Amino acid sequence: MSNNKIGWNDKSLKEMLDESESLFKDTGRYFGIEKLSLKEEDPFRYERAYASLRGALVSARETALHVAASPIVKEIGELCFGLYTPEGDSLVVSTGILVHIHTMSEAMKFMIKNNYEEDPTINHGDIFLNNDPECGNVHTTDVQTIIPIFWEGELIGWAGGVTHQIDIGGISPGHTLVSCVQRFDDGVYYTCLKIGSNDKIWNDHMQTAKRSVRTPMYWELDEKCRLSGDLMIRDAVLDFIEREGVDYYKKFVREAIEEGRQIMQLRVKERLIPGRYRAASFMDLPFKDEAWQPIAKVNRISNQPLEIIVREDGSIYLSFDGASKWGHNVANCMKGAMEGGQWVLLTQILIYRDKVNDGAYLAVETNYPPGTWCNPGDPYLSYQAPWGNLIPAYTGMMKCISYGLFSRGFREEVVPGYSFTGDAIQGGGIYSAGPLKGERWSLSTFEISGQGLGASAVRDGLNHGYAMWNPEADLGDVETWDLFQGGVVYLARRIKPNTPGHGKFRGGANYAGVAFIANSKQIDFFGAREGMVFHGCGGMHGGYPQATGYRLYAKNTNLKDIFQQQKPYPISDDDPSDGDFEKLIEGEITRKHNALIYPIMLDNYDLIYFPMGGGPGYGDPLERDPESVNQDLNDGYYTEDIVSNVYGVVAQFDDEKEEWNIDQEATKKRRDDILNERKQKSVPFEEFWNRERKKITDDGLSEQVKTMYFESLNLSENWAKEFREFWDFPDDFLKEVD
Repeated sequence: MSNNKIGWNDKSLKEMLDESESLFKDTGRYFGIEKLSLKEEDPFRYERAYASLRGALVSARETALHVAASPIVKEIGELCFGLYTPEGDSLVVSTGILVHIHTMSEAMKFMIKNNYEEDPTINHGDIFLNNDPECGNVHTTDVQTIIPIFWEGELIGWAGGVTHQIDIGGISPGHTLVSCVQRFDDGVYYTCLKIGSNDKIWNDHMQTAKRSVRTPMYWELDEKCRLSGDLMIRDAVLDFIEREGVDYYKKFVREAIEEGRQIMQLRVKERLIPGRYRAASFMDLPFKDEAWQPIAKVNRISNQPLEIIVREDGSIYLSFDGASKWGHNVANCMKGAMEGGQWVLLTQILIYRDKVNDGAYLAVETNYPPGTWCNPGDPYLSYQAPWGNLIPAYTGMMKCISYGLFSRGFREEVVPGYSFTGDAIQGGGIYSAGPLKGERWSLSTFEISGQGLGASAVRDGLNHGYAMWNPEADLGDVETWDLFQGGVVYLARRIKPNTPGHGKFRGGANYAGVAFIANSKQIDFFGAREGMVFHGCGGMHGGYPQATGYRLYAKNTNLKDIFQQQKPYPISDDDPSDGDFEKLIEGEITRKHNALIYPIMLDNYDLIYFPMGGGPGYGDPLERDPESVNQDLNDGYYTEDIVSNVYGVVAQFDDEKEEWNIDQEATKKRRDDILNERKQKSVPFEEFWNRERKKITDDGLSEQVKTMYFESLNLSENWAKEFREFWDFPDDFLKEVD
């Protein structure tokens, strides 16, 4: 194009973005809009306009999904699309992994601020690719395809789509790696790169991309999937303008985002109480014994304090002041990851069933302190798995908002947290037999997208059906995973007992899988999840946190002989203290309380076990209806010992009917006994406070906990002040000395 100024009214995109940010700063309203004139003049036309664009995006996603070959995309819908303004603000969104809607917004703003309008230029038919966390993404595995939308020479918007890749070409096979330390381990990076023109992906890019990953077929078809959806959105927008007029469209997109901001603030006023809300969360990062690089051999606990201030005007201030330092590990977070996590939870907790766009984002002021895991400031660190900090940290947001919802009486909306979406088997190998001999395969199992959700204040949590980053979560079918990752064959998928957090209403329960290696060689296997700490901030109003994760696998087994002799093999690990692995097979069996496992080499007939996570509970377990506890027993969600020790419910198993039945009289006595035990063990707060303070002063804390507090105290003056005041410590306690 001869005129590089492709914005409205002969402005550059940077001028448009500067104007937008300046007007919002001065007025607190998107583009300074004082009146939603289109909605007031013709509300039916206005709502129809929004619905038609929203429907177009959902349709684009559902159609594009069938272009992809990746089971992560095709089986569980791990993709989403968004329509954006010229300045890069989301207007409408599809269904799917909504965590990436605002990350694409950041990528568009990156291109604008870095003068892409001049070089490499932005033209009709251009295609851009991004997966760089520093300029708008969560981690490299989430790949974005972005195209401009023009009308008569002006850029009127952008369409963007994201899919999650099976393999990203990193230091080891897989999609969410654990062994990275620096950017150069994370896999292929595309920093808002132009990869095509005239609606066609350039051949040189595709040749490079396919040689950069271990699953080139999936990469190629996923790129076509994203581009197909984007082009459908572009067509829908142009049809909209033909129908409604470009002037209406230009005015509509800005008013709709401003309405989104107003909706968010009205919802906050309606459902939360002004004030200060705080929550604590932690994550263990035990890399000392397994990390490959010497600099990574450190055991850490990450401090994730979250504070939300709800203001009287309905706006929110969200801060991670007091967070731990960044680390030489995969769990560091860039701004895109933090903004994406915040945005996806807002869409689920406060602005669902309404105009979901960047208006909600504009109603939140954030603080990601420099030098911490949520804002390291070093582009050369690894950002391959920021979920390691992001997922547990944002349980605090869900819990803080739940306190407000409860206070306003919206008890059915309360959710104290969710499970960590980890413990999936990851890695890959090479087929050593069969028609695909010599071909590489990657583990694509994405059961992590179906975890347990926390209980509400009126009902049990959702079982095996929630992921923080995808509100339409799905475990996927075992048969699909077997088909696409033929080197790892399932032997079982069963309910995992005792995963839900306890409470008057229990958290969501979950599954566990058993699989073995078949017809393969050079098999890498790894995974990560919390194991030494309770992920998230636990239950609520007496509810317990969910169970932590662990690792179980067996090498050099006699499984081949067992198959040939048709003998029983392990299909569960219901009671780890009396495990079926130890009873039924011979081999080198490894059990780890620490749920991190660096890549290890497996061989044919080696066994792996991978339990998913449950959600936290709500309320006192002794208040749970005994009949509900009995149903939990019969459904396999809890075992008899847990039911007796935690819920005070006594039940007997009827061998003839094959079901549990409650002994009401024994249950009443057991619950009375537990209440008496609580009274005997309880102590005044002052005694508890002195005991805990003594742990700090008498060097009773582990090295990891001391380091965690040391980092937080020296990175945040405000957090340090409150910490020292609470524990009555001097101002120089644990203060770094130059």
